[in-house]
Amino acid sequence: MSIELVKENIEYEQFLGENTADTVVKEEYIIPDTEPDVLKILTVDAKPTVLSKEVMQDKVYLEGQVEFDVLYLGKVDDRTEVCGVSYSAKFTNYVELEGAMHKMLSNAEANVEHMNCTAINERKIAVEGIIQLRSEVYSKSGLDIVKDVEGLDNVQFLKNSTSIDRTVSNTTASVIAKSNMQIPMDKPQILNILKCDINIHKKQVKVLEGKIQIEAFSKFDILYKAKDTGNIVHLSDDVLINQDVEDESVNSTMNAYADFDLDAVEYNVKEDDLGENRILDIEALIKINIKTESKLDMEVIEDAYSPDLNIKIEKQNYRLNLIYGQSTVETIVKENIDTNKESGTPAEVIFINGKVAITDKKLVEDKALIEGIVKASVIYRTESDKIGALEEDVPFNISVDIPGSKIEMTSSARGSLENIEATVEADTIAVKAILSVGVKVNYNAHKDFLVNIETLDEERPRKKASITIYTTQSGDTLWKIAKTYYTTIEDITRLNNIENPDYILPGQKLIIPGRAVV
Repeated sequence: MSIELVKENIEYEQFLGENTADTVVKEEYIIPDTEPDVLKILTVDAKPTVLSKEVMQDKVYLEGQVEFDVLYLGKVDDRTEVCGVSYSAKFTNYVELEGAMHKMLSNAEANVEHMNCTAINERKIAVEGIIQLRSEVYSKSGLDIVKDVEGLDNVQFLKNSTSIDRTVSNTTASVIAKSNMQIPMDKPQILNILKCDINIHKKQVKVLEGKIQIEAFSKFDILYKAKDTGNIVHLSDDVLINQDVEDESVNSTMNAYADFDLDAVEYNVKEDDLGENRILDIEALIKINIKTESKLDMEVIEDAYSPDLNIKIEKQNYRLNLIYGQSTVETIVKENIDTNKESGTPAEVIFINGKVAITDKKLVEDKALIEGIVKASVIYRTESDKIGALEEDVPFNISVDIPGSKIEMTSSARGSLENIEATVEADTIAVKAILSVGVKVNYNAHKDFLVNIETLDEERPRKKASITIYTTQSGDTLWKIAKTYYTTIEDITRLNNIENPDYILPGQKLIIPGRAVV
């Protein structure tokens, strides 16, 4: 008898694990001839980016670049002014991850643990610090399961509903954020740009029929040196960015996760109608990596038998990493930071920026405990009209509710900065940051799937009696009884007037139409 198996192949990504590696950065740079001598280093802002990644045997190889924006006090003519220089350096390292293999998928990110800049002499500076590299690895797997059987009569199937989390698509998109700033007349003209910071916040990703809708805001924070006076001035602009990414494989029942990476920034200072440098055009290229996932609900064959034939079934056990739940919350982080007394009493905050780093995460019953820091960098003016700067790691702790989560599950957490501001408060700098923290919880499950059915040539045992009285035992189901005695659930239910086939009690007497010789 010819059997035709109706099979389905389901591809999914299996989370292998994550790990981190510290990379030491140590560089020396010469101040360009166009810039004045260094009197004092104010701040160094390091922006690392992973440029390429390759999964190898038991590790992930990462290549990247870090850009340094250094602000310092320099002597210009007979006064001290804030000056800025920019440099870059390459870095490479391996992130060890047992079980990783070539051609597996990976995510990677780089964060600054700490970075220091010192002046070796008036024309040379040294930058030294540690960049933490983090990588996640996923293996691409597939389920080859039997959905149905054709060519066999009177085959009984035990089907159960199950669900599998699968990756539908990995998409990359680019969007350009543009800002056209007009410098008001109550502010001085632009001599040159010292610092251009861009923070992408209020991110929203929505899956629709055949497309993914992306919306976010791009906050431009500019620090420039004023023409004639040499003073430093802060400007800001918050710009909406949105884009629809076409993808025929997605629909509104799916979820999408996006990483926004600042790829390149260009700015141009222009003259207005009066011939003054009061127009600043900025364009930022933002790359967006989107992963779309869906929960595939399906009925699978858990067991099968035939009352008329001997058949052999083959099952395979698969280890699946499933999404349990996820949640995103906002929290406010506050801190009053003492300033260096030698720099003078602060009178006005000129500029602040910040970065968020998750330092630890732990799952407990029903929630995730997240620890991290906000790296705040502040430039301020003192009461004696001098420029001061400080950098501070502001710690935070947050609890994210994930009802039903267990300690043995795994989790991933991402933090982003929604807003940061600072004011002078009682001779200190009061920093207030609004953070968005997202947590995703996964768990491992082992599931058996039917992968093959075949008929056996040997004769099926003959029934020895036309009717048997069977007393049910603890753990019995009608499926187990029907399979043992080569009958059907329908026949047992009909003969015994059973209203609910899913509910039987130990000690029940059941009439079974014949039994197999054991």
